Amino acid sequence: MLRQALLAASRSRAARKLMETAPGSRRVVRRFVAGETTDDALRVTAELAEEGLLVSLDALGEDTLDTDRADANVDDYAELLVRIGQEGLADSAEVSLKLSAVGLALDESLALANARRVCAAASDAGTTVTLDMEEYETVDVTLRILAELRREYPETGVAIQSYLRRAEEHCAELAHEGSRVRLCKGAYSAPESVAFTDTVEIDKSFVRCMRVLMAGQGYPMLATHDPRLIEIAGALAALHDRDESGFEYQMLYGIRPQEQRRLADEGARVRVYTAFGREWYAYFMRRLAEKPANLGFLFRSMAGRS
Repeated sequence: MLRQALLAASRSRAARKLMETAPGSRRVVRRFVAGETTDDALRVTAELAEEGLLVSLDALGEDTLDTDRADANVDDYAELLVRIGQEGLADSAEVSLKLSAVGLALDESLALANARRVCAAASDAGTTVTLDMEEYETVDVTLRILAELRREYPETGVAIQSYLRRAEEHCAELAHEGSRVRLCKGAYSAPESVAFTDTVEIDKSFVRCMRVLMAGQGYPMLATHDPRLIEIAGALAALHDRDESGFEYQMLYGIRPQEQRRLADEGARVRVYTAFGREWYAYFMRRLAEKPANLGFLFRSMAGRS
């Protein structure tokens, strides 16, 4: 119930205003968000790269409802990608893109055109794009847009969420050569008819999806902080003769950084999903929903005790 309440709060204007004005709240946000500017994002990227970590940068700004804002978000990504290329970070950093940030709620063709612009900028910079998966209603359209983008930019990746009942089916469809798939648990609300609601069932789905991806010909990107799932991933990699270059782990910025470094020190490819920007509220609330225990840290910070 707490998870659902936090997800509902992520869409509440009143809750957002309270969070943005509460003393100490920004201190907690900085644990999960790299900053508000492109300079902040690139500084953090360079620091992580020096530690042997890879990065996926998410320029926050979703649920865009006007074309000017969608265009501005594309321009922000284009600027970010130019800077990634100029600062020699293309080997370490890619970008993650939410289609809702570039006009999906307005028009599918607009979102496709804007996503294509971002992919072109990434290609020019020498790096790649991974499409984030959002609300369950957008899965089919996201996969359609992915298919169109891969005609010109075959390296474009996509996220699949194991909490959705069709996740294993989608993984099977995407486990072909050259296909980059980020597998995550999912941080959105969905009805039981389309999603698993029990954490044990979500984990079981994650394992089934990992098996499909590891047995396939694509490049799995396994987004989890769960030690059990990380151990299973390593076992599946060995079973299918995948070396360290054949898959990667992904973790969120600010969560289990020591584990990120441990895996990287052991030779694994570890990518840190790093969000930045002024539109941090919805992203932050979803992080709390994934791990409600972080609420204690939030309340202590707002009270000035952390």
